[in-house]
Amino acid sequence: MSKGILTVPRHKGKRQKPAETRGKFTVGKSISQRPKEVRSRETFGHWELDTVVSGRGKSKGCVATFIERKTRLYKAIRMPDRTALSMEIAFGVVASEYPIGAFQTATADRGKEFACYTNLEATHSIQVYFADPYSSWQRGSNENANGLLREFFPKGTDFAQVTDEALHHALDLINHRPRKCLGWRTARESFSEELSHLP
Repeated sequence: MSKGILTVPRHKGKRQKPAETRGKFTVGKSISQRPKEVRSRETFGHWELDTVVSGRGKSKGCVATFIERKTRLYKAIRMPDRTALSMEIAFGVVASEYPIGAFQTATADRGKEFACYTNLEATHSIQVYFADPYSSWQRGSNENANGLLREFFPKGTDFAQVTDEALHHALDLINHRPRKCLGWRTARESFSEELSHLP
């Protein structure tokens, strides 16, 4: 074959995305089944969940993060590891801080730590929905808030070494920032107002 002629055939059709390797489990309801008012942020009590991990090789320590879609209130709880049991405990800690009605739905990715979703639904009377694979934009509020958290704890941080006091301080600053999307109110103010309307 003469020089300059392509010897490798062009790839035809769609390329396969890499297989998910984070721990398989049978996910529950798809985000496509989630009520439309959740997407439009019309109603209160709908949360996005995620996990922020330590730097590679640091430790198993990580942080479970929660954000309420309408008010943008952001919560984070340190976990010893990224397991379903740790996530179940962290969710219980956050849910116990607020009255019934503050948690109606939760939207998560397909990470193995959310294999506990059936227990969350049964224990907390919520509906859990799963975002599509490789679609972080479907949980955009949480992704954005995690970015704010990274301003305080950059990539490479070992969360096993982060104190609860340091984490709470960062959350206070995030939740007390006036937000344009909230009419320049803070997430804390907006969340407190919504709580006052619960029966």
